[in-house]
Amino acid sequence: MQQSANDDGEIRRMTADKKIHIVFHDAGGGHRNAAISLQAIIEQQHQPWLVELVQFQELTDHLDVLRRVTGIRIQEQYNSLLRNGWTLGATTLLRILQTVIRTFHRPMVRLLTKYWREHPADILVSVIPHFNRQLQESWSVACPGKPFVTLITDLADFPPRFWIEAIPEQYVIAGTEKAAGQAHAFGHDENHIFRTSGMIVRPDFYADDPVDSRELRKQMGLRDDLPVAIVLFGGYGSGVMYQIARRLDKEAVPVQLILICGRNEKLAARFRAEHWKIPIHVVGFSKGVHRLMRAADFMIGKPGPGSIAEAMLRQLPVLIECNAWTLPQERYNAEWVKEKDVGIVLQNFRDVALGVSDMLVPATLERLRRNVKAMNNRALFEIPEILSGLMTESPQVSKHPQEEPSVRK
Repeated sequence: MQQSANDDGEIRRMTADKKIHIVFHDAGGGHRNAAISLQAIIEQQHQPWLVELVQFQELTDHLDVLRRVTGIRIQEQYNSLLRNGWTLGATTLLRILQTVIRTFHRPMVRLLTKYWREHPADILVSVIPHFNRQLQESWSVACPGKPFVTLITDLADFPPRFWIEAIPEQYVIAGTEKAAGQAHAFGHDENHIFRTSGMIVRPDFYADDPVDSRELRKQMGLRDDLPVAIVLFGGYGSGVMYQIARRLDKEAVPVQLILICGRNEKLAARFRAEHWKIPIHVVGFSKGVHRLMRAADFMIGKPGPGSIAEAMLRQLPVLIECNAWTLPQERYNAEWVKEKDVGIVLQNFRDVALGVSDMLVPATLERLRRNVKAMNNRALFEIPEILSGLMTESPQVSKHPQEEPSVRK
């Protein structure tokens, strides 16, 4: 239930001035990534804090209605929908889930209260949606006066009862102007809303690797005279990747592909078993995506907040789609990409050949690269400052944030 990335956990426990709980779950990879990233940067900064990760699903397992009926956890049901592309009608399923959560509100609050009393801390940070009311109510009973923070890992909320609750005690960390505005709309005052300059991203995406992109392409068997797209659809890949590659291959679009298949070994084997006219490089599960992005000119993928934020840090324009099959909480991401002019949004990847051709127009690619480069996401380093302020004294509010703003000090 509690997890630590340290071998010297006992030493840190003895020397820590403050203790932080970070609550995450594994419905999608972004929540765990956010929790681990925050823990990692706190440790890298040698903050005198003990950070403990709390897996929400394990903590509340016996209240999981779907598991009672089917034997499968809610998070596993969700991940199965993502892997198979069964996302049409996701809004209805989401509202049903929220109804179930409200039904079990009281027993969940009791369970969580008991846990926090047995495992007190100085601050509770949630990187998950749906359960923030239950987390806050239980936390305020068990640890009165200690701050409760919701770190939004989407570019925007999908109200009601998703990320932001109409609870005065909830602190909200928002990575976009849209999300901060939504918190205001829910009645949160300026002292409870923190704007960061972007989304939280793993520390390795900030690494200043001295890698030569031409040498990296050579290592992957790719040519140096053709642009490269990295195709990324999460840790389990997606069958959509195969359709994308086939359409680009059929149309002989002058592009090369780095195909990140993740843990989808069948998909990787399918790519490797066929003959392709366009150069491709197939990758299974890898912790070095940040390095592979150095060889790419742009990214093709789903409109997930994590992958978009990672692409921005690696200065890659994005080619994404948005339609009825897109998860409802990710549809704003497409609007953000268009608003910031950092990529191309398609109605459907059936038009991927046209989309890539448009992306490769020199003037278009140069404009998009320029806009991506203008992004300066330092959220990973800003968030510990926010938490430090909340654990020590009331933070001062920045009344006039920048356009893609800097953190409130």
